[in-house]
Amino acid sequence: MHHRKENKKMNEIKEYTEKVFENIKHIDENGNEYWLARELMPLLEYNKWERFSNAIEYAKTSCIKSGYNVSDHFPEVGKLVQIGSKTNRKLKDYKLSRYACYLIVQNGDSRKEAIALGQTYFAIQTRKQELNEKEYSKLTEDEKRFYQRDLTRKGNYSLNIAARNAGVKNFDKFHNSGYKGLYNGETANDIARRKKLRYREDILDNMGSDELIANLFRISQTEQKLKNENIKLENEANKTHYEVGKEIRNTIKKLGGTMPENLPTPDKSLKELERETKSQLTNNNL
Repeated sequence: MHHRKENKKMNEIKEYTEKVFENIKHIDENGNEYWLARELMPLLEYNKWERFSNAIEYAKTSCIKSGYNVSDHFPEVGKLVQIGSKTNRKLKDYKLSRYACYLIVQNGDSRKEAIALGQTYFAIQTRKQELNEKEYSKLTEDEKRFYQRDLTRKGNYSLNIAARNAGVKNFDKFHNSGYKGLYNGETANDIARRKKLRYREDILDNMGSDELIANLFRISQTEQKLKNENIKLENEANKTHYEVGKEIRNTIKKLGGTMPENLPTPDKSLKELERETKSQLTNNNL
């Protein structure tokens, strides 16, 4: 009987896709999307409001540390529910922004498959939030690459600050720790050799949009973990970066996705595309 329950639970978790989270998304009168905390709670396998409320409080703290207003992302709402024939009680709830959902799952236990899938979904979607979904879907693959590359550049800048505050001095070793976790032991140089890149050619400029998104997730998750756990030792920071990379790799595997080292390398680097664009503009102006 116990095994049947476990199998049923595993089958239910396997059904968790983007559609699960999209299905409970709401749109307000101004066109802003949000999720109700009490609807998100069971999807993330919390069975008690008190426990989920604690996760929300941790997420609020992360929101403040990131320099955002809690009221913008966690506005409190409530609804009256009937208890018995004549008594009503107001239940506390939250209208969670996409970023709020990202922080909640980011602080969750990624060993739980539902949390891990939620982390992947909300992290990727949050990184797209500057463009709405329709705008992003209309981009060509190369345009998506430029967009995601810009986000990784900004993300690495923030990650380096967090790493420095965590005591990191050898940044090559720190970044290679993350790559090793995500790429099954490969360092940046290993990735460059596999992609047949020239000496000192940037590996991120030679990734497709899906591979950039995986690395963006690695970068953002590591930054948040270094801050949230107040890490102050270089070895601990390197270990954290490795573990985050490995967790993302495991999540990709659980989702049935393609491992990052198996994703195709684009024919042209972003630097080459930039040069071609500049050349075309010059010729057009002649």
